[in-house]
Amino acid sequence: MASIGIDQRRLATGWRTPLVIIVCGCAIALLSFGPRSGLGFFVQPMSREFGWGRDVFGLALAVQNLLWGLGQPIAGAIADRFGVMRVMWVGAALYAAGLFLMSHGTTPLSLDMGAGVLVGFGLSGCSFNLVLSAFSKLLPPERRGVALGAGTAAGSFGQFLFAPFGVAMIDSFGWQAALSVFAALMLLILPLSLALSTPSVAATTEVPVADQQSFKTALAEAFGHRSYVLLVLGFFTCGFQLAFITVHLPAYLSDRGITTSTGGWVLASIGLFNIIGSLGVGWLQNLFPKRYILSVIYFTRALATVAFISFPITPFSAIAFGAISGLTWLSTVPPTSALIALMFGTRWFATLYGFSFVSHQVGGFLGVWLGGIVFEKFGSYTPIWWLSILFGVLSALINLPIVEAPVRRAVPQPT
Repeated sequence: MASIGIDQRRLATGWRTPLVIIVCGCAIALLSFGPRSGLGFFVQPMSREFGWGRDVFGLALAVQNLLWGLGQPIAGAIADRFGVMRVMWVGAALYAAGLFLMSHGTTPLSLDMGAGVLVGFGLSGCSFNLVLSAFSKLLPPERRGVALGAGTAAGSFGQFLFAPFGVAMIDSFGWQAALSVFAALMLLILPLSLALSTPSVAATTEVPVADQQSFKTALAEAFGHRSYVLLVLGFFTCGFQLAFITVHLPAYLSDRGITTSTGGWVLASIGLFNIIGSLGVGWLQNLFPKRYILSVIYFTRALATVAFISFPITPFSAIAFGAISGLTWLSTVPPTSALIALMFGTRWFATLYGFSFVSHQVGGFLGVWLGGIVFEKFGSYTPIWWLSILFGVLSALINLPIVEAPVRRAVPQPT
């Protein structure tokens, strides 16, 4: 598109080369996803200190997932209109403030405000979703698939680093100090986001007539498109499964005699193998239909979960489950984002991906919240595991009818 060509010409004469954009974007994805993926390790020490049930912590992180999703299309629309960098600055500041409040809070309300509201809205403004949007707008199409996989993999590497790092910090210095360090690290996003600056709509003058869509027209077109709706529905399962495992798997393993340090390495293995999965899917989507890749991912998750809960839990089986889960963890993101860009172009990409992410995070809200509620009521996570399996199978089927082609859009003719 012409607007993409404008950005590429600007980059060619400045310091923001494609390599710099990818490296800085990956660093932002790593930093933003890392602390959030390690919050499950704070459930037990905070619950012991304040006498909370797991439903208290589960509600706070459920609110975080929900607000992350609800805030994403708003952040995306603002980024599409005024540029990515400004949104990332606000998001990073909210994220850091939420972690800092969480480290000093002593009531469920302060936990809900810190870990829930501030971190949730902060993530919507500085997470890998906006990184992928910047990649789609700033990089040429031939580099976009690999870059989307790399950005997603960087988030996974953040999980790989922050899970054992968080456990070590908690064991050595306490959970308050660990959260304070996490908050300080989020401020590094501010200088890194300079590389991902995208022009505002007013600054982009050479836009093709076919791309001159209003916000309302873009939404009406997307939600009237059957394939986009199916993609959004399938993405619900991804959020449900990932959020439930991220928050409740450490406690689930501890209940079955697995040490906290081993639980940290289980989540680290998810992050490590997700690097392989995300990069691999970023490459495979250039060779195979993206809808088939998504179906295989969801079905593989379902089979892995059945095997995991059907046999005794050992350190080996837990890490093996982490490895298999990692291969399919965020590998749904590259084909999902690529399909949206293919269907509708990149003009309103952040907005449309943001609305698909709402579905993802509604699933995440339910996965975290229901996990805490079910455990407090039945003393077991088993019903949620089987619900996760059912959703995996349904999403595998939902993605199959998706049509991988640009939407047919009437081009206004000059008078």
